[in-house]
Order: sequence, then structure tokens, then C-alpha cells
Amino acid sequence: MTSAVNSGPWVRRYRPAPEAAVRLLCLPHAGGSASAYHPLALALAPAADVLAAQYPGRQDRFAEPPSESVRELAERIVEAVTGDDDRPLALFGHSMGAVVAYEAALALEAAGRTPVRLFVSGRRAPSAVRVGPELHRGSDAELLRAVRRLGGTDGQVFEDEELVQLVLPALRGDYKALETYSPRPDDRLTCPVTVLTGDADPVTPVADARAWSEHTDGPTELCVFPGGHFYLNDRPREVVDVVRRHLGL
Repeated sequence: MTSAVNSGPWVRRYRPAPEAAVRLLCLPHAGGSASAYHPLALALAPAADVLAAQYPGRQDRFAEPPSESVRELAERIVEAVTGDDDRPLALFGHSMGAVVAYEAALALEAAGRTPVRLFVSGRRAPSAVRVGPELHRGSDAELLRAVRRLGGTDGQVFEDEELVQLVLPALRGDYKALETYSPRPDDRLTCPVTVLTGDADPVTPVADARAWSEHTDGPTELCVFPGGHFYLNDRPREVVDVVRRHLGL
């Protein structure tokens, strides 16, 4: 079990690094929690102070209703990290977390606190629209099949009916937030963006990942790794190397 320092309900710090020159705010995937970034926090400390967002409806926030809005999540998380700490801030989001990170970056720029870099992983650009079934409106079985297809979750989880029933509300809420999200056409970042994706991701074709360049006036780099949607679970060292290189750690 991992332990964390809670910075209010929205942020966890698994390896606090108050002397680090830069902070890295990490946003989880749909159905995910802050603990997904525990390994990254250990790998980057003490060079970076890694903050992991904890969405409502899971782990120690299980009793809270899940948010069903990407922008609401982004706004609340930005509020949690823009207090007295004025160190440079970068953002890293995987899958749904990439969209939350993008909206958080927009909110930060609007507040005059432009991120030093945005890392978006395993998610097509907001402009790369693909029509598909609205899983948050479907049956539990359909939603679970879609999640299973992506990999990244221990298969035994799906065999435990009690556990499945515990995680379904947060998972459905996350999918509703993602599937009802609509980017504002005039929004555009100025910060640099690094795009990471797997070459066999079933929901994020490389061309759709490359389209993130349309959402910033800053430089964009695309990093393609062997693997599927959760390529980063199999390539942790390479992902850490990308983050270190771009943050100068």
C-alpha cells in the first residue's frame, strides 16, 4: 500500500520535494486514482515535486459523488495547486487525464500562470473528433468491455463482482465527463506540449495524437512508444526519461 501526504482533498504527494525547482501535476485516466502516479513520483523525486490529482468518487474520496464535467475537475484542481507556491508548474495527463490537463493548462494561462510544459498521453487531440457509442449511457457490461479492451487493469478485478460494483459509479461518471466534453473552438495554449502515445493504441491513432499541435502556439513534440493504450505501464523508464529531458531534471 502506498502512503501520501494530502494537500487538501484534490492533491496527493507521495514523495514531497519542497526544495525542487519545478512541480509536476499529474491527472489520472478514467476510473483511475492518484496512486497511478506513485511510481512517477518516486522516480522524479527529489528533482521534481510530483502532485497527483485525486478525483472524487474513489479511494479515500469514495463517499463523494464523482464529477461529470472535465472543466469542473480542471477548475477545482487548479484552485488546489495555485496557492502560495509559485514554483514553475508542468502538467502530465494520461487518457481522460490528458483532457483534464489541457483544460487545467488553459485555466492556468488565463490566470497568468502559464505552465512550463503540458504532457498529454494516450489521448487524441480535442480537435480529432471521433463518433462512437456513448458508453456512459450503456449497460455496465458494455462499459466494462470497453475498459477491458484498453488493458491496464488487472483482469482479476473484473472477476470480483463486489469490486466491480464499487468502481462502476466513478468509472461511469468519468466516461460521462469525457464523452460530454466539448472544446471551445477559440481556445489555444501558448505553452510547449509533449505528446506521448502507443503505436498500437486502439482508441488513439498516431495521427490523432499528432493533432495536439493544433492546440498550442508553442512547440510540440510527438513521442511514439511500442504498446497499446497503457504503453506507459510497460515503458516507465522511457516515459520518465522524456519528462526529465523536457523539464531539465
